[in-house]
Amino acid sequence: MATIYEVSRLAGVSLATVSRVINNTAPVREATRVKVEAAMNELGYRPNSVAQSLASNRSNSIGILVSELSGPFYGELLSRIEAEFRAVGKHVIIAAGHSDAEMERESIEFLRSRNCDALILHVESVSDNYLRGLADGGCAFVLINRYVRAIAERCITLDNRHGGYLATRHMLQLGHREIAYVSGPMWKNDAKERYAGHLEALAEFGVSENKALFFEGDFQETGGVRALQHFLAADASFSALVCANDEMASGAITAAHDIPLELPDQLSVIGFDNVNFSHYTYPKLTTIDYPIAEIGQMAARWVLKNVYSQTTTELKAIFEPRVIERDSTQKI
Repeated sequence: MATIYEVSRLAGVSLATVSRVINNTAPVREATRVKVEAAMNELGYRPNSVAQSLASNRSNSIGILVSELSGPFYGELLSRIEAEFRAVGKHVIIAAGHSDAEMERESIEFLRSRNCDALILHVESVSDNYLRGLADGGCAFVLINRYVRAIAERCITLDNRHGGYLATRHMLQLGHREIAYVSGPMWKNDAKERYAGHLEALAEFGVSENKALFFEGDFQETGGVRALQHFLAADASFSALVCANDEMASGAITAAHDIPLELPDQLSVIGFDNVNFSHYTYPKLTTIDYPIAEIGQMAARWVLKNVYSQTTTELKAIFEPRVIERDSTQKI
């Protein structure tokens, strides 16, 4: 295996110059940099990552904490973040918090113990005070899908309330007035915001809230199945079903086929997220677009700008949802 000494001799420069090129710790003339990089390539020299970290005080690794490692939503998020960092020679370490405050704290401390240069956090259970303390303690992190006013400059999120409003307004504009709603766990901020948007749309169209047409789900397919079964067992009258994410919508669609109900003739269904499988349900799912991949990319660019001082495109803090109309909804 080639050594830094061999690179120095072949390039005809000092060890210090080779070190500066490798670690980018000081300016080096372009011609000198080219000579050193050519020598490294010729010898097949690969810098020692530990030594680089000591020299630059950077590990070139970023910690990512998400709620779960399964499912299309988090897959899109992680893939885009990883691709953004890999393109500039940096790597990611991934942990899961499972929507539990203690697990989230443990995972954050684990990632910090790995000397990550920054963290990208999709956390739901740790308190705002904990996150403020993390920021005050000098931890470099950016927050996804959550807004904390005191650290607003670190938050990148979707306008969930407007997304919930758009989903229900879509049904109302199609003529539906008896609209059942399946929320996520209501202790989660995004679930609360989406439901608030649902109520806002009902009020705008002069439709009173019907508590019998509300079901608290779990953001899983099983939640959509249970919701539809619950409404039917209660003999509730409804022509439209608004689900707070696509997984619950797909579960409801599966349960509807098993009854069977004709979709969308007997029941219109809308989801939220626009994950990739929404194109492949039958009928194809009308949904609210949540550009999670773009949000992940923006979080990566926040880190590149604020931690690595790399120039990047203008950062965007709030993303706007939009209706993606397909085949699972229709006028009545």
